[in-house]
Amino acid sequence: MPIDTLGITLLLGLFVALMLLRVPVAFALGLSSLATAHYLNLPMLMIAQRMVNGLNSFTFLAVPFFILVGNIMTEGGISDRLVRLADVLVGRMRGGLAQGNVVASTLFGGISGSSVADVASVGSFLIPAMKRSGYPAGYSVSVTVTSSVQGVLIPPSQNMIYYSLAAGGLPISTLFLAGYVPGLLLGLSLMIICYVMARKHGHPLGGKYTRREALAVIADAAIGLFTIVIIIGGILTGVFTATESAAVAVVYALLVTLFWYRSLTFKAVGRIFSTTLTTLAMVTAIIMTSSVFGFLLSYLRVPDFLTQAIFSVSDDRLFVLLAVNVLLLILGMLMDMGILILLLTPILLPIVVQVGVDPIHFGIIMILNLGIGLCTPPVGTSLLVGAGIGRISLEKTVRSLVPFYAAMVVVLLLVTYIPAFSLTLPALLR
Repeated sequence: MPIDTLGITLLLGLFVALMLLRVPVAFALGLSSLATAHYLNLPMLMIAQRMVNGLNSFTFLAVPFFILVGNIMTEGGISDRLVRLADVLVGRMRGGLAQGNVVASTLFGGISGSSVADVASVGSFLIPAMKRSGYPAGYSVSVTVTSSVQGVLIPPSQNMIYYSLAAGGLPISTLFLAGYVPGLLLGLSLMIICYVMARKHGHPLGGKYTRREALAVIADAAIGLFTIVIIIGGILTGVFTATESAAVAVVYALLVTLFWYRSLTFKAVGRIFSTTLTTLAMVTAIIMTSSVFGFLLSYLRVPDFLTQAIFSVSDDRLFVLLAVNVLLLILGMLMDMGILILLLTPILLPIVVQVGVDPIHFGIIMILNLGIGLCTPPVGTSLLVGAGIGRISLEKTVRSLVPFYAAMVVVLLLVTYIPAFSLTLPALLR
């Protein structure tokens, strides 16, 4: 069966045109899919069934709960407690406030699962604090934005759930475990950059705590961090599925923030549920329309076309992974991470599987790669939020971002070409 070039052009060209006209992504996906299905004479009932099938997964039920628990803990002031905990752990190092920023993002990523939420929550406190302590504004924003990428790797990550759905239902628990070592490796690399920059520019030491104060800070933060134990511990021990653990975590987070920290009111809880429903509505619409879009890409044999194009140059595993990484880095600069995961996974996964790449390993490569895109102009959401908080132009921020960006790319290459970083922990605990 020959490749329908006109159909591919219609599907992709209309989608790009609608995006350039600033049509919402879900509508752009849906309208381009409907137009292409009409051109191909496909029955509309089939299109409707594909939309419904995109949500017909028990795994998808975890998405609203993870979004909700992240919103509760963010609004409930857990970020402030994690910042103080990070200051206790690494504050006495040279450039301790920057080091604490990275550690706080590591801890917060294990609760929110979102890079943007990390920047908005931790950054709103730490970026001004770093500026007051004498750190350059661009450096402060760069540390915050790049360290927030750990949030998409360290469980619970909403983007891993999207990848699981797009890849045909890979086990969430395995994906969660696979993200830990790459996430911590990324944090370690950024801390090394912070240490080098601190020695070079004479950045100040952080605060000093007495033993009693330090224990009080640790105990206070541990209550909130127990959310991670519920989610990961429940999944690993088999007590909960990913969906059930997320639901239990929501109840725990509500109890902690309402009655222990007393940082939330019942009125605020209502606002959080409203915000979560709005976010969930957008996510649901995108998943439904991207499911149809992905089906049409497969129907038009786009994966086969792309496979032939790459393999015509070389079928070497190292080259294929490099080509896929370059493609993801470019697209990550232009589109949102979640949308790209849903659209590209059905196309790229069969290609890398043909050269012997494990689907779990590729999921971590894709999520880390697109996480870097969150820090890259012109559409890097985390970068835009961080620059707004720091009250600094993107140009000045990008100049300060270069050493951190280089460290992230090095980690990406390590994770890409050394599968053990992603696959050893799941193999040990499976």
